[in-house]
Amino acid sequence: MAQPRIEDYAIVGDTRTAALCSRDGAIDWMAVPRFDSEPIFSRLVDDRGGCFSISPGEPHETRRSYVGSSAVLETQWQTDGGRAILRDAMVIEAMGELRPRTLLVRRVLCEGGSLPLRILYSPVHGFDRRRPEVRHPGSMIVCSWDALAVSLSSDSALDLEPGTPLEHVLGEGDELTFVFTVAEREPLVFVAPERANELVEETRSWWEQWCASLDLPDATNDPMLRSFITLRLLTYAPTAAPVAAPTTSLPERIGGSDNWDYRFAWPRDASIGLAAFLAVGRIEESHAFMHWLLHATRMSRPRIDVLYDIYGRTTGQESVAEVSGYRGSRPVRIGNAAAAQHQLDVYGWVLDTGYLLAKEQGELHEETWRNLSAAADYVADHWREPDSGIWERRGEPKHYVHSKLMGWLALDRAMRIAEVLRKQDDRVQTWECERDQLADQVRERGFNARLGSYVDTYDSDELDAALLLLPVLEFERVRSDRVLGTIAAIRDRLSAGGPLIYRFSERVGKEGAFLPCSFWLVQALARVGERDEARAIFDQLIRRANDVGLFAEELDPETGEHLGNFPQAFTHAALLQAGLALERGHDA
Repeated sequence: MAQPRIEDYAIVGDTRTAALCSRDGAIDWMAVPRFDSEPIFSRLVDDRGGCFSISPGEPHETRRSYVGSSAVLETQWQTDGGRAILRDAMVIEAMGELRPRTLLVRRVLCEGGSLPLRILYSPVHGFDRRRPEVRHPGSMIVCSWDALAVSLSSDSALDLEPGTPLEHVLGEGDELTFVFTVAEREPLVFVAPERANELVEETRSWWEQWCASLDLPDATNDPMLRSFITLRLLTYAPTAAPVAAPTTSLPERIGGSDNWDYRFAWPRDASIGLAAFLAVGRIEESHAFMHWLLHATRMSRPRIDVLYDIYGRTTGQESVAEVSGYRGSRPVRIGNAAAAQHQLDVYGWVLDTGYLLAKEQGELHEETWRNLSAAADYVADHWREPDSGIWERRGEPKHYVHSKLMGWLALDRAMRIAEVLRKQDDRVQTWECERDQLADQVRERGFNARLGSYVDTYDSDELDAALLLLPVLEFERVRSDRVLGTIAAIRDRLSAGGPLIYRFSERVGKEGAFLPCSFWLVQALARVGERDEARAIFDQLIRRANDVGLFAEELDPETGEHLGNFPQAFTHAALLQAGLALERGHDA
C-alpha cells in the first residue's frame, strides 16, 4: 500500500503529545507520553513501525473536518454499501479530574447501510521496535515495556490481538469505541468507553470556549482560528514550551537527506506565535512563554540558545535511527545538532516579543527585564561575529544580513522596553551606540546596489527571503527604494511560481517552497501599502492548506505536495502574522 502523502494526515492532541491520523483512519505517528518521547506508533517514518488503524475494508470516499472550533477530528467514509463516521480526539487535561494523562478516544458510528472495518492495533516502542509484554486483564489489552504501559479497551467484545489484523462489520446504527491510555511510572487508569465519550464532549466544549476568548472576527472555518488551535496544541502544557512540530524527519525533499527532528522549542518560532497571541488578547500564553524562557535560559544566560527541549534543557546531541524513513527519505534523526549553533536573529525575535508584552501591559516582571536586558548586552558584545543564520546552515558561520538586522532589532527593542518601563539605565546609551554602528555596517555591506536589494550575506549577490521582514522592522522607511527593491528582487529571483517563495538562492529548485516566506511576502506587501495584492496572495496560499486547514513547512511547487515536519508551527505562526497584518494592520 502506498504511504499517504504528508498532507493526508491530520493532528489530534492534548497539549502533551499528539497523534497523526491519515484519511484512511491510520494513526501512523504518536510519541508517548510526551512530544519528544520515543514513538509508540511510528509507521510514518518506519515501514516496520507500529500503528493503530481503523479503516474501511472496501473502496470508499473520504471527507474530513474538525468539529467546530475544536481539535476533535471527524472522518466520514462513504462506500457503495454504507456510511460511517470516525471521531478521533485526545482528552485535554484541563478539567481537574483524576484521569490518565494521555487518553485517546476513537469512536466509529455507522450511519447507514453496513460497512466492513479493518482494524490493526500494533503498538511498537521506539525505533528499535521493541515488542511489548501483553496481558489481558478483563476486557483490556495491556502492553508494557519496563516503566511504560498502554492499555486499549472497547465497548464491544472483539477478538483483537496486538499486531494481528481484525475484520469487523458495523451495521446501521452500530458504533464502536476504543479507549487508549498511557502510563509511565504510574498506575494505568481505566476509563469506561461511555465516560470517555463524555470527556471528548467536555474537551470539545473546552476548545470552543478557548477559541471564543480570542479577539477575532467570528468564523469557525477561519484559517487563522485553525492556526491558533494548532499552535495551542503544540504547546507542552506542563512547561509552556512550544514545540516546532510533533514529528521528526519528514523530508524537505522526498528521498533527500534534509530531515530534521522538530520536537523541540525554538525561541524564534515561539516568539512569532506569541506575538500573534498577544494581538488577539491572549496574554496568558505570552506570560507562560516568558516564564518558560526564563527557566530555559537559566544555565546559558545571557546567551539564548537556538532550541531547547520541552523542559528547557539544551542538548546538541543528534543520532540516527536505522529505519526506512518517510518514503525512503533518510536519515531519520533523533535530536537536533542545530542547538550548538550561534544564531543572532533569535535575540531580535525574543526582544521584540518582550517589547510587545511591555507595551501591552505597561510593565514587565523585574526578572523578565533582567533577562531581556542581559540578552541585549550579549548582542551589543557579539553582533560583529558571524553566525549560522535563520536557516541553520551547517557550514562555516557567515555574516548573514538578516541576522544583523535582527541584532539591530534586539538593541532597538531593548531601548524601547527601557522607555516603557521608565528605566534609567546607562546601558541604553551603549545599546544605542552599538545599534547605530550595526546599522551603518549593514547599509554599507549588506546592500547590493546593482540588484537594488539587501542580500543574503555581506558583499554578496545572493538573496534571502527572510529579508521580506524588512518592512516591519522599521530599519528603513517603509516605502524606501531599498525596501521596495528588496521585495521586488526576492519575488523575481526566489519565486517558486504563483505565491510561492524559496528560502534563499542556493535552494532554488532543490527543495520545496518555504511557506513561512510566502506568508512573509503577504505581510511585507500589506506593510508597504499593497493590500489588495497581499490579500490575493494570502487567499491563494490558504487554498494550499490540506483539507482540514493544516500546513507543513514547505510545498512542492510542481505537485502541491506538502514537505517537512507536520503540522509546522512556524508556518502557522507566519500565517497569523500575515492575516493580522491584513485584518488589522498589526505587524504581529
